[in-house]
Amino acid sequence: MKSAIIRVKNYHQGMNKEQDTRAPHATDHHMDAESFRRHGHEVIDWIADYLYGGVDDKPIMSRVKPGEIAGMLPDAPPAEGESFDSILSDLDRVVMPGLTHWQNPNWHGYFPANTSGPSILADLVSSGLGVQGMLWSTSPACTEIETVVMDWMAKALDLPECFHSTPGPGCGVLQDTASSASFVTLLAARERATEWRTNRQGLGEVNPKLVAYTSNQAHSSIAKAAKMAGMGEDNLRLVDVDDTYRMDPIALRRMVEADLAAGLVPCYVCATIGTTSSVAMDPIREIAEITRKHGIWLHVDGAFAGSAAVCPEFRDIHDGLEHAESYTFNPHKWLFTNFDCNCLWVRDREPLVRTLTVMPEYLKNAATESGQVIDYRDWQVPLGRRFRSLKLWFVLRHYGLEGLQSLIRHHVALATSFESMVEAHPLLELTTPRNLTLLCFHHVDGDAATEAMHHAANAAGEVYLSHTKLATDEGHRYVIRMSIGQARVEASHVTKAFAVLSNAAEAARHSQG
Repeated sequence: MKSAIIRVKNYHQGMNKEQDTRAPHATDHHMDAESFRRHGHEVIDWIADYLYGGVDDKPIMSRVKPGEIAGMLPDAPPAEGESFDSILSDLDRVVMPGLTHWQNPNWHGYFPANTSGPSILADLVSSGLGVQGMLWSTSPACTEIETVVMDWMAKALDLPECFHSTPGPGCGVLQDTASSASFVTLLAARERATEWRTNRQGLGEVNPKLVAYTSNQAHSSIAKAAKMAGMGEDNLRLVDVDDTYRMDPIALRRMVEADLAAGLVPCYVCATIGTTSSVAMDPIREIAEITRKHGIWLHVDGAFAGSAAVCPEFRDIHDGLEHAESYTFNPHKWLFTNFDCNCLWVRDREPLVRTLTVMPEYLKNAATESGQVIDYRDWQVPLGRRFRSLKLWFVLRHYGLEGLQSLIRHHVALATSFESMVEAHPLLELTTPRNLTLLCFHHVDGDAATEAMHHAANAAGEVYLSHTKLATDEGHRYVIRMSIGQARVEASHVTKAFAVLSNAAEAARHSQG
C-alpha cells in the first residue's frame, strides 16, 4: 500500500517548500517555533507601544456601556483556528475600548497597581516554563528561589530576623493578594486557639466562640476572611480609631477584656500599616502589648505602605513589628511588580503549615518525607503554584535597592509638593495629614461641593481620582483621595491633576451658589 503522504513542490512567495497533503496530525495545530518567535516579537512591540507612550494619550476610564464589549464577541468559539494577526488586531478593536488604564501616569485612584519591564518579562518566562511548583520535588528551583527572594525582601525592608528563613522557624511565602494572606493567617490563628480541633471536628462541634478584631478603617478582606473561616462577620470586632484614623489601643483593650469576661475566645487581631481610606498607621507596639498579654495572634497588613520601608527613613512604620505573628505587603501595588504578588511572612511556620497540610498518597515523595524541604502548597489555599517569585527576583535584580529607593522617594516628594498646593488653595482643605503618597482633601463648601468637584475632575478623562468617606465630628465626610505612585508619574502629571481639580473646585463653588 502506497504511503498516504505525498509531497509536492510548492513555490509559495518565492520559497521552495514541501507541502504535506496528509490529514493533519493533532500536534500540527500547535504554533510552531518560528511563528512563536515572530508573534512573540509582535506582542512585545504591542505592549511596549502601549506602556511607553500610547497609554498616556488614552482616556483613563473606559467609556463603554455595560454589555458593549460582550456584544463585540461571537456567541460561540471558532470551529477552526484563526490567524494570530486577527487575534492581535482584536486587542485594539475589542479589548482596548473596555480598559481602565491603570498604567497611565495620570492615574491617581485607589492605590497604584504598578508594572515594569523586568516584571512583565519575568511573567512571560514563568508562563513559558509552565512550572507547577506545588511541591519542592515538582520544581526545586521554584521553591528555593522563592525562599531566597523572600529573605532578600525581608532584608530590603529590614524586617525583624524572626521572619527570616534561617535560622527559622520563621519564613516567607508568596501569596496572590493580601486578602489570601489575611485568610490563611486567620485560619492558623483559629486552629491555634482551638488546639487544632476545628480542622478535625469543625466549628459546630468545637464551638469555641472565637472573636477577631480589626479597626473600622481596615480592608474589607478581613470581614470576608472571618466569613470564610466559619467564624462569622458578627464575631469580627471593628475597633474605634483616633482622630488620625489609627486603631485606638484603649478601645481594643476594652473590647478584648469584655469578650473574655463574656466567655469568648479572642484569637486574632489585624493591625494595618496604611489603611485603605487614608493610609493611617496603626500603633503596632501598643497593640502588641495587648495581644501578647492574652496570647492573641497579631497579623499586620502593610499591603500598600509596606513598600516604603525599602527606604530607611520610612521604617518607623515597622515599630513593634517584631511582636507580630505574621506580616504581609503587596509588591504589586508600589514596588513595580505586576499583579499578582503578595509577600507574607510568619514568625513560626509550624502553625500555618499544620493548619493547611493535607497529604494524599499521590503527593507523597521522598523529599517531603525527609523534612529537609519546603512544600509551599502547605502555605496557601490552592494546591497549584505559579513560578511567581521570578517577577520579584527580576525586579530586585534590575532596579537594585538604590533604584527602588530612588523611585519611592520621588513619589513621596511629588506627594509633598501636591500637599503644598492644596494647603495654598483657598477652596481646598486637607482632611488628614499626608500619609506617604496619599492625600485626602475636600472642598471647603462641604460634601456636595466636594462630590461635584470630584465628578467634574474625572469627567474629561484626563486624570482619575477615587474617593472615600471619613468620620468627623460633623459626620461622615466625602473626601477625594489623591494617590501618587504610578510607575512613570512625574511632576508634570501632578501639576496637571491639581490644575484640573482647581478648575473643578471653582466650578463647584459657582454651581453651589
